[in-house]
Amino acid sequence: MLKGILAISGQPGLFKALSEGKNGVIVESLLTGKKQTAFASAKMSTLEDIAIYTTSEDFPLKKVFKKIADLEKGGIAIPSNSKPEELKKYFEKVLPDFDRERVYVSDIKKVLTWYNLLQQKELLNFNEDEAVSEETVPAVEPEA
Repeated sequence: MLKGILAISGQPGLFKALSEGKNGVIVESLLTGKKQTAFASAKMSTLEDIAIYTTSEDFPLKKVFKKIADLEKGGIAIPSNSKPEELKKYFEKVLPDFDRERVYVSDIKKVLTWYNLLQQKELLNFNEDEAVSEETVPAVEPEA
């Protein structure tokens, strides 16, 4: 589901990895639909590699999105520009044991923005088989 979806530092929104180019990765913005090169020097993270800190262990972003979808019955989450206290209360419903020391309001905003974007683009499919197909977009390793 999240394979090939990238967050690029300094760039708004999310990107779909299309192919590897000579100097980086060819990506398509989920916001604008424009294609561009994400250079190898850019800090990129695949959404499937991102996790949220909890008081026990890191919780994969895919599972956070599933919890939001369950809470919203498959609909859109609250707007990411809601008041900080509203965002924290909402996130407590989604992930009651999130680490309040290490998960900032800016992180919650990002998660909700990403969830809503993926939901609008109908890219959240929690029933799909995660088996690798021949058409799978190439994985991009995040920079250390």
